[in-house]
Amino acid sequence: MSVLDSPVGWVNEHIRKYVESDGAEGHEWQPGVFTLLLTTVGRKSGKPRRTALIYQPYGDAYVVVASYGGAPEHPAWYRNLDARNEAEVQVEADVFRATARTATGEERAKLWKLMTEVWPAYDDYAEKTDREIPIVVLERVRG
Repeated sequence: MSVLDSPVGWVNEHIRKYVESDGAEGHEWQPGVFTLLLTTVGRKSGKPRRTALIYQPYGDAYVVVASYGGAPEHPAWYRNLDARNEAEVQVEADVFRATARTATGEERAKLWKLMTEVWPAYDDYAEKTDREIPIVVLERVRG
């Protein structure tokens, strides 16, 4: 089954280059800002959908932010993870299955600080919306 990439043109191009180069192109999106590829299963379509997201390592896991630029609703990829907490992740050439969980409480506060250090615009996005922007921890499935 083919993967549906982002409908946003520049994101789609970023994903294409990332996949074709095993992350040699696209992993470092901007100086000091790194991206991974996240593939979720559409909660309605059942089809795999892929997007590129800024991330930070968190122990053996990876952290991403469901900011959607401060839109009033969660991004589709987050709603897909909420329905089924499994995904495929690609960090450079490393492709693996992962489970996802939403950070809460003190952990969320710590991870928000970690993510805004690399992408300060997350604070701006949070000011634009009434929703709490989810922080997602992606943990590699072992075995």
